[in-house]
Parts: sequence; structure tokens; C-alpha cells
Amino acid sequence: MASDAAAVPNANSTNWKKILFILLGVFLFMIVYYSPMWPDAVDPTGKAFSLSKEGKGAIAVFLLAGTWWVFEVVPIGVTSLAIGVLQVLFMIRPANVAFKDFMDPSVLFIFGSIVIGLVFTKTGLTRRLAYKMLMIVGEKTSMIYLGCFFVTAALTHIMAHTAVAATIYPLLVAIYSLYGEGDKPTKFGKGLFMGMAYVAGAGSVVTLLGAARGAVALGFFKDIMKQEIGFFELSYYMFPVGWLMVALLWGFFMIVCKPEKKTIPGLKDRARKLNADLGKITKKEIVAAVIVGSVILILGASAVMKSAIPGFVPPDKTGIILISTILFFIFGILDINDLEEIPWNIILLFAGAMSIGFCLWETGAAEWLAINWLTIFKESNWFVFVMGIAFFVMIMTNFIMNVAAIAISLPVALVIAPYLNVAGEVILFASLVVAGMPFLLLVGAAPNAIAYDSKQFTTGEFFLYGIPASILLMLLTGFAVYILWPIMGMSIRLG
Repeated sequence: MASDAAAVPNANSTNWKKILFILLGVFLFMIVYYSPMWPDAVDPTGKAFSLSKEGKGAIAVFLLAGTWWVFEVVPIGVTSLAIGVLQVLFMIRPANVAFKDFMDPSVLFIFGSIVIGLVFTKTGLTRRLAYKMLMIVGEKTSMIYLGCFFVTAALTHIMAHTAVAATIYPLLVAIYSLYGEGDKPTKFGKGLFMGMAYVAGAGSVVTLLGAARGAVALGFFKDIMKQEIGFFELSYYMFPVGWLMVALLWGFFMIVCKPEKKTIPGLKDRARKLNADLGKITKKEIVAAVIVGSVILILGASAVMKSAIPGFVPPDKTGIILISTILFFIFGILDINDLEEIPWNIILLFAGAMSIGFCLWETGAAEWLAINWLTIFKESNWFVFVMGIAFFVMIMTNFIMNVAAIAISLPVALVIAPYLNVAGEVILFASLVVAGMPFLLLVGAAPNAIAYDSKQFTTGEFFLYGIPASILLMLLTGFAVYILWPIMGMSIRLG
């Protein structure tokens, strides 16, 4: 009884740390929103860009959401709801615009990807794949890391990294269940799931199939520079960078998340036995594999044809992936009860991320920030200039759509570039490298949020691990810009 009585005050005690960070977010919002109008941003041609009251409001919402997300003062999906509410109540954007972004096609694409992962788990395909993989990589936890990272990165060459993360996630859950620690967070668990998210980004930069950002950025570059970069040219320059980053991330997690156990004794035999216990592949597994395989094939073929055939308009990727969701229910693989298994907290997270991204974009706040930042480097050394652009894109892609981060920085950067004798290609490729790897915030990429569902790490831990990982990314980008790409034949300087 005494212990019960002692537990009651503790359970009802005030969480002052939570209150502090809630108030910090509110304070940042209020001080920015109600501050006097900020000075104009002036681009290198002398054109002035004023920051509207709505744009200032967008930055205020951006600061509140970032604070609440990092310190997880409320569920991450609830912070997303606050993003929509603040836009509407403070007349930053009307409700029919701010909340419409919550059902943006990109959010529905993430929903469809998560459903694929759910199907892999329910049918048993996940366990079958996990056991096969463990039979190959063996009992060393370092090799399990490597095997998981390799498979994740390789798959992002042929399918969107969101779909890859949703597919790989349940496989990692099955592998982690054999680690012997239950659901308890461990260093091995942190490295396994965070590593998957980071590596999914690294692999996705290698081809146009890994994410939409590549195709959009190349089209944007063509419009500005009147220069076309093809599917295989992009992969030629990105392949060594993407795989070098995968290798570096493996080493990084072996240091910062070194597994508590060097080996899992008997794992290989256990995996072999569990695989045998599954028996022959079932009809539902076959149907699920055929549906998912067909979706991947169509998405991949569409991306290649768009790059290879001028004027070809591919079918919308969200429509394609949602066909798989419909077919899962038609064939009885899923039922109404399975909808309750969807991690709606993650879906809401990305709904809010899309809303704040569009808010910064449409109010002109993102462009104002880009111009102010990039004009700092207009008279600097060419290498500092390129790295300054890369740094800006890397930071912004943690908060808004990576395509938007590129789109707001490229026009300004390409205006400044000729004055510093810098070729446009190196700016494009450096931006694409960092845009694919937002390591700081969950909203930066869908794989980050999918990994978070493992409950192996907090948003604060993800942010802290992301700082050295982002430094590593910038060092690799600098190496590619200064040494690797020139050796491979990329034009770095004009003339």
C-alpha cells in the first residue's frame, strides 16, 4: 500500500519540462508574428523581395512546429494539427487551403506505402524475407546492420524510398524480435531503425526512381539552364556518392549505436527453423507479392519513360500505389479491422509537414529566406558558395518538401554562379545529394517517420544523432564537389 501511495503523486506530478517547451514554441510564434515588418531581401540583380505579414506568420508557425516536434511536447500528429489551426486562426492562409494540404497526393502516397508494409506483415512475407536474410548474413550484429542497410539502399534504386521504408520496416521488426530484448529500446534497435531511414535517403539519390525530387529538379534545371541531364548521367555521378554515404552510415552507426551484443548466438539456426515452420508460400503471399511487384514495375517504367521520351506524361504515382490498397481489400488480404493498424500519428505528421511546406512556399517566406542566405555568399570563394547552397538545401529539406527547397534556392544560386565562374551542374547535383538526406527531423522524409513508429528512439534523439550525420553528409558532399566529380568529368568551373 505504501508503494502505491508513493506512486500516486509521482503519476500526477506536473511535467515542467513539457510545459517549458510548449511555452517556448508559443513564445517564438508570438514574438515573430507580432514583430514589426522585416526588411526586404535583395537578390544579386538588385530586385527586392518583401516579406508579407502572412510570410512572417508562416515563419512563426514554422518555429513553433519545429520546437514542438523536436521536443515532442505533444504527439507529433497533434503538432501537425496545430499547424493547420494556427494558419487559419491567424489568417495566414484560408482554411480551404491550409487543411486541403493535409490530403495532398504525397500524403496519400505515404498512406499507400504504409499499407504495403502492413500487408507484408499480415501475410507473413516479412518474416519469410527476414529469416532468409538472417540465414545469409549470420549472427554478427555488425553484419545484420550491413545486410539491412544494403537491401534498403538497393531497393531505393528501383522504387520510391517511402515505399521501401514501409516494406523494410516490418522486416526489421521481425529481425529485432530475435535480438532478445523484447520491445525495450536498445542501441541496436536505434541503429537498426534510424539507420534504415538514413540509408533509404542515401540510396534514393542514385536514380530517378528513388524519389520524385530528382525528376522535378532536372526539369526545373532544364527550364532555367536550357540544358538536359538524362537518367543515366544522373546515376553516373550519384552512384558513388550514394554508396559511399551508405558505407559511412554503416560505420557511423557501428560507433554511435554499437550493438550491446556482438553476436546473437544460435540466430542462424533459429532463423532456419523459423523459416521452415512457415511452410510453403501461401496463396495470399503470392497475390500480395504480385500486386506489389506490379506496382513497383509500373512506377519504375513510368519514371524511365518520362526521362527517355520527351513529352511523355506518366500516370500519377499516388493513383498507382493506391490501386494496390484497393486490390488488397478486393482480394481479402486486408479487412476493415486492418485500418485500425495504420499509424495515423505518422500520416498526420506528414499532413502537417505538407501544410507548413506549402505555407512557407506560397506566402513567399521560403524565397525570402533563400535570398537572404545565398546573397551572403555572392562574393565568396566558389567552393564556399556551392557548399553554402548545399547547407541551405539540407537545412530547409528537414522542414519543407525537398523539391521546394531546391526550387527556391536554384534560381538565386544560378544567377550568382556565373559571377563566381561556377557551372550550374555542380550546384544541381550538390543540392540533390543533400536534399535526399534530411537527418534532423522526422518531417524531413517519410522513412524517418516510419522508423519512429518502432519506438526505439525519441524525436530529440533523432535530432541529436542527425547533427553528426549531417556533418558527415556535408563532408562527403564537399569531397564530391572538390575531388570526386571533377575526376569523373563533371564541369565544375565555367570555361
